[in-house]
This record gives sequence, C-alpha cells and structure tokens, in this order.
Amino acid sequence: MTSEPLRAPIESSHVTVTDGAAALVFTWDANSRIEVRNLGSEVVIEANAAGLRTLAEHLLVLAGDGVFDGAHLHLEAGNGLEAGSVGLVLDRSDEEWQPRSA
Repeated sequence: MTSEPLRAPIESSHVTVTDGAAALVFTWDANSRIEVRNLGSEVVIEANAAGLRTLAEHLLVLAGDGVFDGAHLHLEAGNGLEAGSVGLVLDRSDEEWQPRSA
C-alpha cells in the first residue's frame, strides 16, 4: 500500500491510498482538529466537530464495499493529528473477532 504524505489539514484536502488494485480516498474537513492522547489505561480522541466528521468519513471509507482486509490509515502528530498526539491506526480487519484471554 502506498500513499501520498499526509499533513495536518488547514483546509479541505484529500489523500489517495492505493494497494495496487483499489484506490481509497481519505478527505479532511476544513478546520478539522484531532488530538489523540494515551492516558495509560485509556486512549482519548479529542476533536472538534470537523475533526469528528473527518474521522467518521475515514472509517466509512475503510468500511466500504470492496475494501480489502488489512486496509489501514496511519495518523500521526503533524500528519493528520495535532502536535503532541500519539499515533492512531485505523485498520480494517474482517476476521471474526475473538476475545483475548486474560
């Protein structure tokens, strides 16, 4: 899977990711702000309304018909997320979920 470099969006922008067969287009709403923090026992995703819409659209792209198992999008500080954020990977997995044993 290859992708164009992502940057924290200032205005509406999109990135096209390809796996050689299909193209996935991820779009950022204008003025979106997304921050991801790891608080140890939980992860907090804090975003303004435009950022929440952006994340929702990213998830809908990955959930789309014909999108392959394993398709994913990496978001990092300065690369789709606010400075100081921990990385976030949105990953499609079509395998049946099994609870992890304790």
